[in-house]
Amino acid sequence: MMYRSKAPLRIGLAGGGTDVSPYADLYHGAVLNATLSLFAYASIEPLHESHIELYAADRGQHLSLSCVAEHPVDGELQLLKGVYNRIVKDFTHQPLSFRLTTYVDAPPGSGLGTSSTLVVAIVGAFAEWLKLPLGEYDIARLAYEIERHDLGMAGGRQDQYAATFGGVNFMEFYADEKVIVNPLRIRQHYLDELENNLLLYHTATSRLSSIIIEEQKRNVMQKNTASIEAMHQLKEQAILMKEALLKGRIDEIGEILDFGFQHKRRMASGISNPQLDEIYETAKKAGATGGKISGAGGGGFMILYCPGNTRYRVMEALKPFGGSFHKYQFVQQGLTTWSI
Repeated sequence: MMYRSKAPLRIGLAGGGTDVSPYADLYHGAVLNATLSLFAYASIEPLHESHIELYAADRGQHLSLSCVAEHPVDGELQLLKGVYNRIVKDFTHQPLSFRLTTYVDAPPGSGLGTSSTLVVAIVGAFAEWLKLPLGEYDIARLAYEIERHDLGMAGGRQDQYAATFGGVNFMEFYADEKVIVNPLRIRQHYLDELENNLLLYHTATSRLSSIIIEEQKRNVMQKNTASIEAMHQLKEQAILMKEALLKGRIDEIGEILDFGFQHKRRMASGISNPQLDEIYETAKKAGATGGKISGAGGGGFMILYCPGNTRYRVMEALKPFGGSFHKYQFVQQGLTTWSI
């Protein structure tokens, strides 16, 4: 038997960063995101021999491990080892023997939630194999705890829930790591127009999101007024974005994105840089009305809103920067698991 899963990557449309503690604990956060036709995949094949094989096919990394209950999570493939350790600790209470193969449609550091989505996919594959009684909130919370608590990786809370639930969601974040996911019922032709006008552009750079997130956290703890006020504005941006999508005021989205872009740069120093600013300004001169750097910032993907038929002028204007545009569709389905 083979036990498989896939979970969608996401773009954050508004409110990004307000899902990170301690801001979310002190002030409550709000994010609006949407999942894309780019996925993280996981496949588990049980083995009769007493050993473990881990293979990240997209990165060409392979590990053969002994069949024990816990493996150190330093070094290569720590996400894969971290999920295994937690599954054994919480559910099986004894070692497992298997081959785990993973693949992600976007590179690490892309800003599309790749790490968290991969963790969700791996948890889903184990849940399919072991018939674990886990609902959507359970899987998202478990993935969050593995990444943030067990592995100590800095980040927010939105990615695990987006990957698990799928679709367009308005998410709320509270103290004690409480998350509420509100799925939005958006008319299909509104989504079609958004999909047509919203370009997904890879800047040919990557970034280490943990550095940006740690600075953002310090700014809140040190009561940096400018940074905290910027986060308040981004939370307001999420509300504005929700209203525009639900009411079909699609061409307002560029302005709402631009509003967020200006405020997000005040959250932490590494969110933008001269190269990203130049890309953004070039896109606006060519007809884009707004956009944002996906994820924590610093590099990876950008989204650019191009009303009418300006998308073609924007694509031409950005050619000299050496990046690439990626086709996508919005998807409603979140984590999916199956057996063969």
